[in-house]
Amino acid sequence: MDDKKTYKSITNDIGVSVEPFYLDQESEPDEGRYVWGYQVQIENHGPDTVQLRRRHWIITDGNGMTQEVEGEGVVGEQPVLEPGEAYEYTSGAPLRTPSGFMVGSYKMQAGDGTYFDVEIPAFSLDMPTSSRRLH
Repeated sequence: MDDKKTYKSITNDIGVSVEPFYLDQESEPDEGRYVWGYQVQIENHGPDTVQLRRRHWIITDGNGMTQEVEGEGVVGEQPVLEPGEAYEYTSGAPLRTPSGFMVGSYKMQAGDGTYFDVEIPAFSLDMPTSSRRLH
């Protein structure tokens, strides 16, 4: 049974899809630590070469507490995407609650030097019910 959900958006000919997954092995629910991974695919549907320069995430836990994460590139890279190319990476985020959500944007640079933002679709982080244990 595959209950993974993929969230997708397209902004300025750049497609972003995200598939979150719960990392049971890295989580410590008894200590208030819940960890999710997420796989991202970025696709260039446009006619021009672009480069991912920065990322900006807003991570919200189940109590409504938000954390912002900004920085250069993704997973230490600033990938260049030719027309028709895709780039994939996997990263993760810890929360203090068994659910939450993330949303964000990438700052891309076009071949002519101009910058534009690409939306990262909001996606939910929900602990699978099969992992819950009653004590």
